[in-house]
Amino acid sequence: MRHLEVYDLSFQNLSERSMTFEQVYQRIERFMQKEPRGNYRLMVGTDSQVHSRSTRFITGVAIQRKGKGVWACYRKTVVPRRMDILHPRISYETSLTEEVVSLFTEERKNNLINIILPYIYHGSSFSIEGHIDIGDGPRNKTREFVNEMVSRMESMGVEPKIKPEAIIASGYANHFTR
Repeated sequence: MRHLEVYDLSFQNLSERSMTFEQVYQRIERFMQKEPRGNYRLMVGTDSQVHSRSTRFITGVAIQRKGKGVWACYRKTVVPRRMDILHPRISYETSLTEEVVSLFTEERKNNLINIILPYIYHGSSFSIEGHIDIGDGPRNKTREFVNEMVSRMESMGVEPKIKPEAIIASGYANHFTR
């Protein structure tokens, strides 16, 4: 395993590899410009899987035009040890999500909002969500971390989503952790 992989900031999806964040942002911008009259959700979330000698984290980024499709990619981070204790692993998942969310600077967020702004009175919308792979159900082992992780997302100015609404973390990213 390359040591550099822990700090790798490249993104990929099924059709493209080694995208920089700038390229990811440009894909999102183009996706929205194709149909500026739409309801958009920019979603970022991370899931992890403990393997025999490492822990794999996948951070998914998706832009969804409700009812009209989605563009998504992910970033892989590998920690070269087993992270079996739940709280540090969930906290690191949240940190990786925060890291990618922070790349959407005020300027970039405003640029995306400006795409739909002329159509806001015709029903267009834009939101940014931080998806956290935790749940508050009585049988969920992660329920004791909900308030902490939700507060972290809120402090970044994004709308926190937990299971079952955290589809990027518990669905998309989960698929690539194996």
